[in-house]
Amino acid sequence: MSVEAPPRTEDLFPTDAEYRRLLDRRTRRARLFQAMCLLALTTAVVALATLVYTIVNESFGWVAIVNAREPEEVVADLGYDPAEVSLADVPYDDLVGLLESTIPTGVGRRLEREQRFYEDRLVFEAAASWDALCASEQAPSGCTAPPRDHANVLALVEERVIVPDVIASYDLVPSLLDPDGFTRRLEEGFAAGRFPDVDIDSVHIEWRNWFNPRFLRTPASSIPEIAGIRTAILGSAWLVLITIGFAVPVGVGAAIYLVEYAKPSRLNDFIQTNIYNLAGVPSIVYGMLGLAILVRALEPVTSGAIFTTGPPPSDNGRTILAAGITLGLLTLPVVIISAQEALTAVPNSLRNAALGLGATRWQMVRSHVLPVAMPGILTGSILAVARAIGETAPLILVGAASFITVDPTGPFSKFTALPIQIFQWTSYPQEEFRNIAAAASLALLVLLLVLNAGAVLLRNRYTRKARW
Repeated sequence: MSVEAPPRTEDLFPTDAEYRRLLDRRTRRARLFQAMCLLALTTAVVALATLVYTIVNESFGWVAIVNAREPEEVVADLGYDPAEVSLADVPYDDLVGLLESTIPTGVGRRLEREQRFYEDRLVFEAAASWDALCASEQAPSGCTAPPRDHANVLALVEERVIVPDVIASYDLVPSLLDPDGFTRRLEEGFAAGRFPDVDIDSVHIEWRNWFNPRFLRTPASSIPEIAGIRTAILGSAWLVLITIGFAVPVGVGAAIYLVEYAKPSRLNDFIQTNIYNLAGVPSIVYGMLGLAILVRALEPVTSGAIFTTGPPPSDNGRTILAAGITLGLLTLPVVIISAQEALTAVPNSLRNAALGLGATRWQMVRSHVLPVAMPGILTGSILAVARAIGETAPLILVGAASFITVDPTGPFSKFTALPIQIFQWTSYPQEEFRNIAAAASLALLVLLLVLNAGAVLLRNRYTRKARW
């Protein structure tokens, strides 16, 4: 019987040439992977920088404005000295009187039905017809909405009396690099006859910050020069509150049950699989769900009719409540998954120690597991809500108004939101709507940054508490 000779040592290891070849190949693969990661990072940074540059560039710059009536002229007609009193300083009653004497009665009635000017008296509508309107099933929003404030009436005066018109605009970068270029471009436009109905002496050239405090506190308008996003900001704020109030308690409770109480079974595996699947469902599907269930099937609840014996707060279910719950359903799978991951990351030794000292399972979860997992739960929940704030498709299906000037006063009010406002403005051909859409996009980015910063602060705070 022959015995095989043991392999030689030099046969077990590669030669120096083979070793260098293998090492060079591994090094090339590592460098290729590193280059691909660097390319991906560079692409992401360039795309983000391009987005921010485009938004900021279109939010500031020189503009040329022509007014149908000059504000100083209007102030002087009202009996005030334009050198001491600006249009914004004119009292409320005088502004309403100016509207009453300027705009047609039919337009005034429509404005008053949207929102009243006074609580105790009417300006354009007769008292008898107003009472009949408010007693009908489809009462106008002015019957329940609070009276207009000074900023709202001032915006109406600017829209209906001053009527500003931006005939030309310059973006931020050209305005900074070539400030005199805008004047030359404007003069060339008049020479070429592009402004036939405009007198060059009536043109005002000014620096316009489209993103400014007045833009934030002014309601929407059909005239882009005076349009604002106050109504959209309030609508988005209501949506954030309702979404958080629905998605976070339900999502965290579901995660606690699945992690701490549910026993392994096929049913739980089926539920877990569908939670992951629902996290990838397109948002338009959730909009269809909200339209079918919340707006139509549950209309007595979402319109507020079930909570009152008089006229309901809304004539249908297209309210903030329906939209907020729809966004809550959209974010619910993400909240559940993030909460599960945070709970799973808590060491089992902490659970066993609490149970070993005689704590019940709920006491163990409430006093030991949740405080440790809270930073991850809050971070995931707020980031999920921040993602939902930028959604447009579900809100369109649920019934967000594309143009509304009345501020929402409760969960049963009609509403709009920042994404809806931006979508509407970008669909208009006028160049000025592009500027205010960029300013609204900047406001939306600031809102998202505030939410993300809140998530970081809450995470850091609860992390310090967990350490103690």
